[in-house]
Amino acid sequence: MTDSQMTPPPEPTGAEQAPHVSAPVLDEGTYEHLREPRGAGRLALDGQWHQISPRYVTSQFVQNGILLALIIAAALVVGLAFEQTWVWIPAGISVVVILATLIVLPRQAKAIGYMLREDDIVFRRGILWQRIIAVPYGRMQLVDITHGPLDRAFGVSQLKMVTAATATGVQIPGLTQAAAESLRDTLITVAETRRTGL
Repeated sequence: MTDSQMTPPPEPTGAEQAPHVSAPVLDEGTYEHLREPRGAGRLALDGQWHQISPRYVTSQFVQNGILLALIIAAALVVGLAFEQTWVWIPAGISVVVILATLIVLPRQAKAIGYMLREDDIVFRRGILWQRIIAVPYGRMQLVDITHGPLDRAFGVSQLKMVTAATATGVQIPGLTQAAAESLRDTLITVAETRRTGL
């Protein structure tokens, strides 16, 4: 059989294809390597993981820094001006918790990823306590993008997927705005297709 007589295999139908989002949009300005647990018992999936933007870490540092300054200022006012020494205990605990959160934040951010598969979107986070959630496209009821003033300043957004079962709702933080909008449009289109059975 000659090359001219060979026919290419048929293209997969819409129901067989995984949702397509332009990879450069999802991977532009993001971390390049997903941080995985080193143990042999880690949860692993085959497919392409997409990650979040490093600007998410910067945004969180600024937001937590502002919160830290407010806590310290309030503690100084209450503790010194009103001579309420008890205020140093909750203020100290809050400061320690915020500082500990900021220390581990960069490592946590590199462990956040999501994967678009044929029937669902998979979200994962965590190193010591790894959590992986698969949300079927047909179960999605709402796809929402939120971003506060500081998030907008750093160009990051949070995409939230709501399902009938609230336990399976997923929030993906730290997406670039272009990635969040592209992902939202794709998820809405695929969810409508799966619900109508097309």
